[in-house]
Amino acid sequence: MGVTEERLERFEANRGRLFGVAYRLLGEASGAEDVVQDAYLRWERGDTAVSPEAWLTKVVTNLCLDRLTSARARRERYVGTWLPEPVVTGGGALGPLETVEQRESLSLGMLVLLERLTPPERAVFVLREAFGHSHREVAEILEVSEPHARQLYRRAQRHVAEARTRFTAPPGQHRKLLERFLEATLAGDVPALERMLAEDVVAWADGGGKARAVRRPLVGREQVLRYLRVLAEYAQRIRLVPEVVNGELALMVYLDGRLSGVTALEFDGDRVIALRTIANPDKLAFIAKQKM
Repeated sequence: MGVTEERLERFEANRGRLFGVAYRLLGEASGAEDVVQDAYLRWERGDTAVSPEAWLTKVVTNLCLDRLTSARARRERYVGTWLPEPVVTGGGALGPLETVEQRESLSLGMLVLLERLTPPERAVFVLREAFGHSHREVAEILEVSEPHARQLYRRAQRHVAEARTRFTAPPGQHRKLLERFLEATLAGDVPALERMLAEDVVAWADGGGKARAVRRPLVGREQVLRYLRVLAEYAQRIRLVPEVVNGELALMVYLDGRLSGVTALEFDGDRVIALRTIANPDKLAFIAKQKM
C-alpha cells in the first residue's frame, strides 16, 4: 500500500465526522463537501507524522471560519428568508448522533439559531456540543487560550439559550403528531389544524428567489392556516413523505413527482410552534442526490 493510498484510508475513516463539523458550521451541505475535499488535498501534501483526526479537524474548522465571514455578507443580500440546506441523516454521514445534544446540534431550528453567533462562538459551540471536544482541544483548534475558549463557549450557550426550545415528546409521539398534521393539511381539515397550531406559530420559507415561497415569516395561527389551505388545493398533485432530515422527522414535499421542498416542524407538547420549508432548488440538490 503506497503512502497516498494509506492516507486516503485514514482520511476516509474521518470523512463523516469532518463533514458533520463543516455542515454544522456552515449550514450548507455543498459548501461542507468543498471544505472536506480541500482539507483532503492539504492532508495529502502535509506531514505524515501528525494525527489525522486532530489535524483535519483543525483545518476543516478554520476553512469554515474563513467561509463564514464572507457568507454573512452574502446572506444579507439573500432573497427572502435564509434557511440551511437540508440533509437526510443516518449511516454516520454527519458524525455521531447518539446524544440529545448531538442530534439537536443538527436540527434546522438549531442551525438557524447558530446564525446569531459569531464564527468563533459557533465553532466552539459545535465542537463542544456535537463532538465533545474539551476546552483545551477547542483552544488548540482555534489557536486561542483555554480561558478564551471557555469564555466563547459561555457566550454561545447564553445566546442559544435565549431562543432555544426543546421538543419534549418521544420520537414515536413526534411521528404520530407529524402524521396527524400531514393528514389534516392534505384534507384541508381546518378545525384539526387549528387544534394543532399554537396561537403564535411561525412559518418560514426559503425560495431564494428561485421558487415560489413567502419572503417574510408568517406569524400567528390565522396566517399559517391560510398558507396551509393553499397546499390543500394541490392535494392531488402533492405527495408528502416523512423522512429523517437533520436528525428529526420532517416532510419531503413532492409536486408532480419532483422534490419541490422539505418542511420541518417544531413542536411544543402537541402543538406546532414553527414550520420551516426549504424550496430553493439549489438547496434541494444535495438531498435529492442522497435520495437517488
